[in-house]
Amino acid sequence: MEIMKLKIKNYKRGYVLLELLFYIVFLSIFSLIVINAIIVMTRTFKETAIQAELVQSVAIMEKMSREIRQAYDIFSISATDLVLNTGASNTIEFKLVGSDIQFWDAGNNIGNLNTPNIIVTSLTFSQITTVKGKAVKIVLSLRSINDSLNRVKDFYNTIVLRGIY
Repeated sequence: MEIMKLKIKNYKRGYVLLELLFYIVFLSIFSLIVINAIIVMTRTFKETAIQAELVQSVAIMEKMSREIRQAYDIFSISATDLVLNTGASNTIEFKLVGSDIQFWDAGNNIGNLNTPNIIVTSLTFSQITTVKGKAVKIVLSLRSINDSLNRVKDFYNTIVLRGIY
């Protein structure tokens, strides 16, 4: 009888050990799945944040387009500098200084159009003159400082000056 009890106890201990091993393996696999999901979500969030920064940078092109559209004439234009006549001897100026686009109104520096985490890699202004008037073509390239792949987003626009259309 005593031998029988001893054998039953040994079998129960064996099952407990197998159950314990099973749960350790199960929790390890589950932990790996959760950690992988967290890593994927972090990468996705970072990518979404970078794309959002670049999309918000459309505001730079919109601001320049709006000001050019309201201008009466072009005082001076170069590849990285545009000075516009907005009437009543007022001027608006956009110029590339380093990796920032500065906005000047009546000779006063209003500030940078790009945010600190957006780098302007290139800015080009071109004048288009026709029989009926003038237009400005803008080519703008931006990148995020948070992007480890250093991807560049390009923006293009051609704007006709006021009173021409």
